[in-house]
Amino acid sequence: MENDLRSDEALMLAYRDGDGTAFEVLYARWRGPLYRYFLRQCGHAGQADELFQDVFMRVMGAAANYEPTAKFTTWLFRIARNRLIDHWRKLGREPVDPLASGEDGDDGEFDPPAAESAAPDRQAEQRELGAALMAALNELPEVQREAFLLAEEGGLTLDEIASISGVGRETIKSRLRYATARLRRKLESWR
Repeated sequence: MENDLRSDEALMLAYRDGDGTAFEVLYARWRGPLYRYFLRQCGHAGQADELFQDVFMRVMGAAANYEPTAKFTTWLFRIARNRLIDHWRKLGREPVDPLASGEDGDDGEFDPPAAESAAPDRQAEQRELGAALMAALNELPEVQREAFLLAEEGGLTLDEIASISGVGRETIKSRLRYATARLRRKLESWR
């Protein structure tokens, strides 16, 4: 199942036509990136999991009418972004700082296993770097963080992010450039 080489679009069409295994492959392929996108946007593992599950429920519900008019990833992350916007509206648009709340969302479900030979000091350093990255991401303006996460977690192109966000390609390019520069400055001590 994991070695299924069909495109996301082909898998979604197969699922639409009744192939349940195709959905399992899509789910496995996108669970990590989509979950991390939500976790890094809302900062709370429980909320991220709820949003993630809700998006895949919406994907299942939309399967009967699915037509590949755009890349599957663009379609998926548009659903995710719209769901996140609904989430923020419901909460009065108050993002959660995972470091302040003590919640880092690290339940291990989506993290690769650590090497057996990893030294405790190296593991502690990696946790500190992860916390510094999360703090730096949380300090980005929302539009920059969104563009950065869609590119990094979603693997989306400038054009795809522009389509999802409803702004021009050059605007996304600028947002990514500014986000990257800010993150580099914030994480300079880790080089």
